[in-house]
Amino acid sequence: MMRAVLPWLKIVVGVAIIGVLFWRLGTGAFVDGLREINLWGIVAALGIGFLTTLFSAWRWCIVADRLGLKLSLRAAVADYYRALFINAVLPGGVLGDVHRAVQNGHDTGDVGRGVRAVVLERTGGQLAILAVGVGVLLTDPTLIAQVIGDIVPAPAAIVIGVLAVIAAAVVLATSSRLPRWREAVARTLVDIRRSLLSPHSWPAIVLLSAATLAGHLTLFIVAARSAGSTASVGQLLPLLVLALIAMGLPINVGGWGPREGVAALAFAAAGLGATQGVTTAVVYGVLTMISALPGAAVLVLRRVHRPTAPVEQAVPEPVMARAEPIVRRKVQPQAA
Repeated sequence: MMRAVLPWLKIVVGVAIIGVLFWRLGTGAFVDGLREINLWGIVAALGIGFLTTLFSAWRWCIVADRLGLKLSLRAAVADYYRALFINAVLPGGVLGDVHRAVQNGHDTGDVGRGVRAVVLERTGGQLAILAVGVGVLLTDPTLIAQVIGDIVPAPAAIVIGVLAVIAAAVVLATSSRLPRWREAVARTLVDIRRSLLSPHSWPAIVLLSAATLAGHLTLFIVAARSAGSTASVGQLLPLLVLALIAMGLPINVGGWGPREGVAALAFAAAGLGATQGVTTAVVYGVLTMISALPGAAVLVLRRVHRPTAPVEQAVPEPVMARAEPIVRRKVQPQAA
């Protein structure tokens, strides 16, 4: 029951966030964001998008190699572009990664390891965002406190946290699949040590994750400038990091929802105005979709050139010779 309801609940939450922004700020912030897209922004989106996709695909190759999967950089870039495009056009923002994981698992003959490679690769990227985010936000600790306080009041946050811990404990205590979960967790920890924490891979993963994050923030700054923001990069950086962290929440509609809501709260807390934050987030969302457009070409080409299984021709059955009718001869009795 929950498996069927949860995906729709995530979409409803994302739509609700957009609805609240429409109600509080009107349509002007969204329309202005669409109007501010220009040729320079499109070129920047395609160029920065190529670099971030290349760095992310390279990181995926390293993780897959440490798990014993063979993945060429060229194929990884194409699959990553396709996943980004699917994430941008479908609700949830993760369906492209799911498709990438399962497809790579089928191609390599091990779906389990293919899925774990994608999950760990994405985890490495998110950890980089969180690490940089914590460092940047520590320069202005009151900002994140004010944003979180605007989303969930402190008493409600405490109650929700306690209820979540109790619910998780009850589920784990009563779950009949607890041994299976333990086995999965143990296997995942082994894969983390082999891939993300291995001395042969973690320096490259950290470097590629930092380069990818720098590309995302650069595109966000391009969006802010296109939206008319004159704030300094130092003033914009904490706000943009918060918006990027919000993008990792799987409660969006094609990437839209939490990003715009957090950007509105963060820009308002910094004194730049909620409308400016929404417009910046909208421009960034459009530029992100433009940067993922090569994935549409990959999707079409893969479907056109999909190898087809050879058609088996039916072998005609041998014609059976007609059996000649058996003629029974009457035996004449011999004379005594």
